[in-house]
Amino acid sequence: MAYNENLANRIRERFADLPNVEEKTMMGGLTFMYNGKMCVGIIGDELMCRIDPELHEDAVEKPGARTMDFTNRPMKGYVMIDDTGMTQQKDFDYWIGLSLDFNSRAKASKKKK
Repeated sequence: MAYNENLANRIRERFADLPNVEEKTMMGGLTFMYNGKMCVGIIGDELMCRIDPELHEDAVEKPGARTMDFTNRPMKGYVMIDDTGMTQQKDFDYWIGLSLDFNSRAKASKKKK
């Protein structure tokens, strides 16, 4: 699956001054790891944000946002945002900010052996 390269460049620009950022292809798109933990990603044309699960219900009420349901399993703490939810820079920054804020508290995935 292809991902939106313009969105990828917006994320790269926003993450440019951060240390420990790594890009990985996964879930049919592109994922940005921060400090070894999944932070944001792109699936198709949508931004995927890993946020505090406690903020999930309020987050999905925002324009253009919905619960990530990869493989038809809703995932609390993971939100998909379409174009309408991040057209303005302040909206894009809001979603990236939520993800970066949660990253310091998020658990890292277990490493495969």
